[in-house]
Amino acid sequence: MNPIVSIIMGSTSDLPVLEKAAQFFDEMEIPFEMNALSAHRTPHEVEQFAREAQGRGIKVIIAAAGMAAALPGVIAANTTLPVIGVPVKGMLDGMDAMLSIIQMPPGIPVATVGVNGALNAAILAAEMLALSDEDVAKKVVRYKDNLKNKITKANAELKELKYKFKTN
Repeated sequence: MNPIVSIIMGSTSDLPVLEKAAQFFDEMEIPFEMNALSAHRTPHEVEQFAREAQGRGIKVIIAAAGMAAALPGVIAANTTLPVIGVPVKGMLDGMDAMLSIIQMPPGIPVATVGVNGALNAAILAAEMLALSDEDVAKKVVRYKDNLKNKITKANAELKELKYKFKTN
């Protein structure tokens, strides 16, 4: 089994955030890899990873980092693959990381999800893969249908709650 998604974190301290993405890919049966690479501590390894990812079969990269959060941008600068940045909450409630990721120069786009939004990054990656993979597309549709069903069920349960002035 060869990975088609790569999850990269600046350090293993980001793993608790990225576990939601890993769990999603497991549930969707999408092969992925996880690595810790630092834009500041291992810059040559990050560049090499980014340049070689497509040749290894990777189709989407999720890169998470906190504080200066240069990792997603450095990866995007060295590949033509789509990169999804996940700002990790640390200092300034993650706003510093988010701003570092979204303020990319023209020509080096990084899709960005909310602070600690690894699950949304994984869903977005699956939606990208679904454009050319019918099996993944069906799984994404099922996942979103399940989300709808959860809300429909919750709404039905709310209707059963009785309050003196509740009108529905």
